[in-house]
Amino acid sequence: MTNEPLSFPRRYARTQRFTSGAPRAFTVSPDGSRVVFLRSPSGTERANHLWVLDVPEGRERVVADPAALLGGAAEHLSAEERARRERSREGGAGIVGYATDTAAELASFTLSGRLFTAELRAGTARELRVPGPVIDPRPSPDGTLVAYVSGGALRVVGAEGEGDRAVAEPESAGGPGTVSYGLAEFIAAEEMGRSRGFWWSPEGDRLLVARVDDTPVQRWWISDPAHPEADPQRVAYPVAGSPNAEVRLFVFGLDGVRTEVTWDRARYPYLAHAHWSAAGAPLLLVQARDQRSQLFLAVDPDSGTTRMVHADEDPTWLDLFPGVPCWSPGGQLVRIADEGGARVLAFGERPLTGAQLHVRAVLDISADDVLVAASAGEGASSPETGEVHVYRVNELGLERVSQEPGVHSAVRAGGVTVLVSSVLDQPGAQVQVLREGKKTATISSYAEDPGLSPRVTLTQGGAQKIPCAVLMPTDYDGDTPLPVLLDPYGGPHGPRVLAAHNAHLTSQWFADQGFAVVVADGRGTPGRSPAWEKAIRDDLTLSLDDQVEALHGLAERFPLDLSRVAIRGWSYGGWLAGLAVLRRPDVFHAGIAGAPVADWRLYDTHYTERYLGDPATNPAAYAKSSLVTDEGLAEPADTHRPLMIVHGLADDNVVVAHALRLSSALLAAGRPHEVLPLSGVTHMTPQETVAENLLLLQVDFLRRALGLN
Repeated sequence: MTNEPLSFPRRYARTQRFTSGAPRAFTVSPDGSRVVFLRSPSGTERANHLWVLDVPEGRERVVADPAALLGGAAEHLSAEERARRERSREGGAGIVGYATDTAAELASFTLSGRLFTAELRAGTARELRVPGPVIDPRPSPDGTLVAYVSGGALRVVGAEGEGDRAVAEPESAGGPGTVSYGLAEFIAAEEMGRSRGFWWSPEGDRLLVARVDDTPVQRWWISDPAHPEADPQRVAYPVAGSPNAEVRLFVFGLDGVRTEVTWDRARYPYLAHAHWSAAGAPLLLVQARDQRSQLFLAVDPDSGTTRMVHADEDPTWLDLFPGVPCWSPGGQLVRIADEGGARVLAFGERPLTGAQLHVRAVLDISADDVLVAASAGEGASSPETGEVHVYRVNELGLERVSQEPGVHSAVRAGGVTVLVSSVLDQPGAQVQVLREGKKTATISSYAEDPGLSPRVTLTQGGAQKIPCAVLMPTDYDGDTPLPVLLDPYGGPHGPRVLAAHNAHLTSQWFADQGFAVVVADGRGTPGRSPAWEKAIRDDLTLSLDDQVEALHGLAERFPLDLSRVAIRGWSYGGWLAGLAVLRRPDVFHAGIAGAPVADWRLYDTHYTERYLGDPATNPAAYAKSSLVTDEGLAEPADTHRPLMIVHGLADDNVVVAHALRLSSALLAAGRPHEVLPLSGVTHMTPQETVAENLLLLQVDFLRRALGLN
C-alpha cells in the first residue's frame, strides 16, 4: 500500500475533470419556492442524485438516490441510452437527466432503462413498471401522465403507473429498427442541439411527435478488434453528401387521432427546433439542406397545416441557438439573428440589442424582459476576452445581471434566478440563488479542489486581435524562453479561451511540465461576431493560419522559444494538429492529433456541409481542408515532423477510419509517426486509466519529439 497522493492526471480522470459533485441541470418552480438539480454526493462519485433546494429555508434535500432505487444493483444501459449519452457527451452516471411538469411538482427520469418518478415537494421517488428500456420520460404539463419512448414507440402511462399504452408505434418501413417515434435522429442530437423528439401540448391532451425513418442512411460498422469474438455494431451514419434520415412530424391525440404536420420537407428537410407553450401555436424551425435559408412555422394542431411566421436567409450559413425560437408570453416571436454585422436578440421583427453584444443563448422570457447569455460584440468598449455574461433585455435597454469577470449562465422562474458563475481565481462554479437580484441562498458544490491554479494571461494575439490564453509554469522565473505547446480546439462550437479556472487545468498541467502553453480562438470559433465565425466557409485551413498568427504575435511579448513548438488537440483540434505538422513544419516541430477528422468527406452532413458545402459540387474545398484524399496526403510540405495519432476504436462520431487512412497515407509517403489505438473508447475518454495515461504519454512524446529529455 502507498499513501502517496494521486497525480493530477489520475485525479483529473477520477473526478470527471473535476465535475463530479458539482450541481447542474437546474429547474426553478414557477412559484419560486423550489430549485431542482442534479449532483453526485462527492467529487469522486459519478452517480448523480436528484436534489431539491427549498428556497425560503435555504435547505437542500435528496429526492432520489439511484443506489437506493436500484437496490444497490449496478446500472445497465441500453444501446440507445449509451448513444444518447455519447451525443450529449454525458460522462456521468445515476440520474443524468430529468424532466418536470409545469409546476415542478413531479419529475421523471430513468435508471438502468427503468422509469421512475419523484414527487418533488414530498421528496419521495418510486418506479413505474412499464415496458423497457425506457428513454427520455417527460411528465405532462399537469403531472398526471408521463410520456416516454421504448422500443421505438412513444408510450404514455399514468403518473400512478396505471393505463400504460402506446400512442405511436413504429412501422417496419425498411426493416426492423429503421423507424422510431419520439427520438431525435443522430444528426439532430449530434449537430443541431435537438436532443428530444416529442413535445406535450400545454393542455396535456396531445403530443407533437417526430417520426424518424433512417432507412435512407448508409450503414457503417463499428467494431473493437481487441475483442474479435464480439459482433460489430451497425450504425446509421449520414456522411457528407449522402442521404439523411427522413423526419416527419405528427400531432397525436390521447384519443387516438393522428394528424401529420405538413411543410415543404423537400426544400426544408431539417427539423432543427420545436416549441409548444401556452403562449401560441406549436412553433417549428426548419432548415434547408444547405443551411442558407430557414423558416419559422406556426402549426395548426387540428389540421396539421403550417403558416410562415418568419423567414431567414444568409449567403454563408444560418446558425442555431439554444433557447430559440419561442413565443414570448405575449405571443411575440423571440429569436437570435445576424443583422447589421452583429448577433442580436430579435423580439418580433425588432432587434433589442446591437453591436455591443454578441448574443449566444436565450435563457428565459418573462412578461417584462428576456434573459440572455452574451459576450462582448465588435461594438463593445472592451473585448472582455473569454467572458460570457447574463443580461436582462427589454425595449428600454439592457442590464447586466452577472458582474464579476467570468463565464456565467442562469435559469429563472417565479422571480428566482439561479446564477452559475465560473471565474479565473476560484475552482469550479459558484451557484447563487437570487430573488429580485439579491442573493438568498447558494447551492453547494462537492467537487474536489484541483490543487492546481492556472497561471493564465487572457490577451489578444496578432493583427487580427485573436483571443488567446497564455499559461506559464507555476514556478517559472519569467526570463528563460520556453518550448511552446499550442493547445487549441480552434473551430466551430468550441471556444477554449475562457475566463474560468477549470477551463485551463490541463493546459496548466502541461505548462508545469516545462512548456509555455498557448490557447488561441481563431476564426471559426464562436463568441466574437458573425463574420469571425463564418470566415472559414469553404476553407477550414484559415484556422491554422490564425494559430500561426497568434503564436508569432504573442512571441513579441512572451518568452516563447519558436525553435521548439508543438501542438495538441482532439477532434477538430486533432485535425488542426495534423494539419499544422503536415502543412506548416516551418512553424510546428511536433503534433498530437487526437480523434482527428482526416478526410472531411467522412464526417456528417449537417456539420460538414455547413462549412464546405456538398462534396459532389465543391470537391476542391474538401481536398484543401482534408489531411488525406484518395491520392494520399493532401498538400504536405516536404519537411517531416513527428506526429502522434490517438483514436478510440469505438468512436461513432469521428470514426477510426480517419486515423487509419491518415496513418496509411503517412506510411505510403515514408513519414514516421506513432499511432495509439484506444480499445473500447468512444469520442469521449471517460475511462480513468485511459484518461490518465493519455496525458502522461503525450508529455513523453512531446519531450522526445522536441528533444527535451
